Amino acid sequence: MTQLIHQSQPVLTRGAALNGAQAAVILLHGRGASAHDILSLADELPQQGVAFLAPQAAGHSWYPNRFIAPVSTNEPHLSSALAAIDALVHKINGNGVPSERIALLGFSQGACLALEYAARHPKRYGGVAGLSGALIENGDQPHIYSGSLDGTPIFLGCSDVDFHVPADRVLRSEDVLRGLGASVTARLYPGLGHTINADELEHVSEMIQNLM
Repeated sequence: MTQLIHQSQPVLTRGAALNGAQAAVILLHGRGASAHDILSLADELPQQGVAFLAPQAAGHSWYPNRFIAPVSTNEPHLSSALAAIDALVHKINGNGVPSERIALLGFSQGACLALEYAARHPKRYGGVAGLSGALIENGDQPHIYSGSLDGTPIFLGCSDVDFHVPADRVLRSEDVLRGLGASVTARLYPGLGHTINADELEHVSEMIQNLM
């Protein structure tokens, strides 16, 4: 049974009320950040009819080690984080918003988590945006995923020299997600820092507009 590490943490919201929303966006913060930090991105994105939900990680970290570390070193935190997202997706579905109108958006550690959740729970989502992140897979070993993302639009944006996220892992994630039937757009930005840029926000804004 999954240990409930993150489940007791708050979920911050902005935008439309969930029970009347046309679409929903789950925002996942990075290591050392907060739900409040990532929720501020909503100010840069289309909001009409959209419910934004940002869960908080216990101790401001979804899992303790780098995403390229052996997966066992990130347990049970990783499983708890994935379960917390799953519970949130089911809550959104229960409020009348189907998965094809849900977008998952994460930055850094949150980006890795968003991508890994979608790959492990494949179905047609409204979209997935991994900003400065990649699939966690099995940490230091490739992982075999199964199922279909059924055309889910996925955007991957990252620096080509990001110390935290090796470019080859972003490109591998692109291949794996395409293999699962996603429609993937990947951008490696020359010399960009570990940050979010205007081009990424444009891609994400278009993704959210297409949810409506």
